[in-house]
Amino acid sequence: MELSSVPTDAELLALAGEVATEVQRCRLTLVTAESCTGGWIAKTLTDLPGSSAWFDAGVVTYSYEAKEALLGVNPRTLEHTGAVSEETALEMVSGALARFGAGVAVAVTGIAGPSGGTPDKPVGTVWIGWKRRGGYGHARLFHFPGDREAVRRQTVAAALIGLSKILTK
Repeated sequence: MELSSVPTDAELLALAGEVATEVQRCRLTLVTAESCTGGWIAKTLTDLPGSSAWFDAGVVTYSYEAKEALLGVNPRTLEHTGAVSEETALEMVSGALARFGAGVAVAVTGIAGPSGGTPDKPVGTVWIGWKRRGGYGHARLFHFPGDREAVRRQTVAAALIGLSKILTK
């Protein structure tokens, strides 16, 4: 699927199905740590029947305080790099794995709009982090076009595509 287009619900569900297949093949469970998507990744994954067998938890953290308390993001990281940064995405994904029993995690943090953007971090700026337990986390920066819903849909798709990739390595 080309990420320059805004994915439909059916396309997101198909991507979730691919993730579900890989998570089960690897005999893992999955946790999500979401900010700008507001739980949309978890919702898409748990729309699949039988997801309770492999989906562990989903955490939505918008505020700095929630990121610190629920995911262990360092206050200094938030102060120095902001919530929308590679460092924060990596700390979110690591914190999700540390706090839950899952074997793989995804974290998203970004600016979906319509407000909140800055010249350095315009609306559509999103960091996504992925990590398998025992491995190294990695994060990627995206700049998604469109309105709030378009940014969020593209973020969900990119998060799911990234999960599939780390599960098939």
